[in-house]
Amino acid sequence: MRYPEAINLPFNSHAMKDLYVPAKPGEPDGGEPGCWTVVREDCMVFQSKDGGFGLPEGKLPDSMKEGGEEVLIGKWKNKPLRLLRIGNINDLPSGFSAEPLLMLFLKGKMDDGLLTVAGLAQQIARWETNSEACPRCGKRTERIAGSWGKHCSACAFEHFPCVHPCAIALVTRGDLLLMIRKPEWPEGYYSLPSGFCDFGECLEECVVREVEEETGIRVRNMRYLGSQSWPFPSQLMAAFAAEYESGEINVDVKELEDARWFRRDAMPPTFSDKSIAGWMIRKFASQSI
Repeated sequence: MRYPEAINLPFNSHAMKDLYVPAKPGEPDGGEPGCWTVVREDCMVFQSKDGGFGLPEGKLPDSMKEGGEEVLIGKWKNKPLRLLRIGNINDLPSGFSAEPLLMLFLKGKMDDGLLTVAGLAQQIARWETNSEACPRCGKRTERIAGSWGKHCSACAFEHFPCVHPCAIALVTRGDLLLMIRKPEWPEGYYSLPSGFCDFGECLEECVVREVEEETGIRVRNMRYLGSQSWPFPSQLMAAFAAEYESGEINVDVKELEDARWFRRDAMPPTFSDKSIAGWMIRKFASQSI
């Protein structure tokens, strides 16, 4: 497999290898020419390069930068890397396009390093936008030195970036794998049960609850497999293998269209192994789990 362990998956920092070096939040910007991660609402702005997508470089057109907020976030290939947040009113010159990162990911049109730095920038941009006002009193916030955290100028409340833990489960019954389908997925696609952790719940408890709520199946013998940063919008997907214990499939029709068991040698269409769900499914199919 091209991803031996979950740490190798895109959106995990390991996928950038030595291409990216982070800057401390608030670090002074020397102004040298460099690269840009441009976030326009829920899209990333890329520059056409060699028939594909690349990060914009050098001086950006004034029409793109007007009214935008920029911040130094590190170095990309030894060049300063800046994040620029812009709105839909900003014009994109010829050679630039705004693309939903999730769609590029699903279509496999970007290499892992570029995907990962774009995902990182998207999470930082969302945090910077959502943390401009204090969640307690609504007044303007200021950056806590050396941190992405924010400090309220009025009530002194401090808050920090939120990464939401989720559990995803590979539930097996011998050579059978429990898979689910959501109505918004591509036709015929199935994947694995997953969900957000609740208050007072560990990841293993989340696996048990989510699988039973979605499918009616009870599981046992959870085993941690790995995790993946997931910037849609800002989750940490923790992967577990689990064994069937009891129950018959009873689909939660509020969330799912279908759930069923599939044989190891007859897997349905599913998502790329760049996602932790696809990675686990292929490991099961190849008897690597």
